[in-house]
Amino acid sequence: EEYYVIYRIYYITNVLGGMLMILKFDDIGKALVVKMSGELDHHSSEIVRIKIDNKIEELGAKNLIFDFAEVNFMDSSGIGVVIGRYKKIIQYGGKVVVIGLSPKIKKVFEIAGLFKIIDEYDDLSKAVSSI
Repeated sequence: EEYYVIYRIYYITNVLGGMLMILKFDDIGKALVVKMSGELDHHSSEIVRIKIDNKIEELGAKNLIFDFAEVNFMDSSGIGVVIGRYKKIIQYGGKVVVIGLSPKIKKVFEIAGLFKIIDEYDDLSKAVSSI
């Protein structure tokens, strides 16, 4: 798997050049927004985890907003990415929230029990206000 970056956007591909995931980072002051596009699964989760952790460290981000609006598939590896970032952020006294969950991805969150630790909001402005 490879990645390349153009302006804080990471394109994660497999060895054949097929697109797995696009990550876009926005530092909005109160939080780091991670907008994902593609599949958050065992093929992409390791590099996604590394890129998010690196950006958290680089910016000193204390709060994290995951935007799932363009995620079309998520498996248990994706759940691990979310829980791992949650554990990292709460060590800094911060908060992790999500926006843009499709019904399919929302079901994954429900089954995994993620809503016990992470709140969902309708849009970015509501998510930012919650932090």
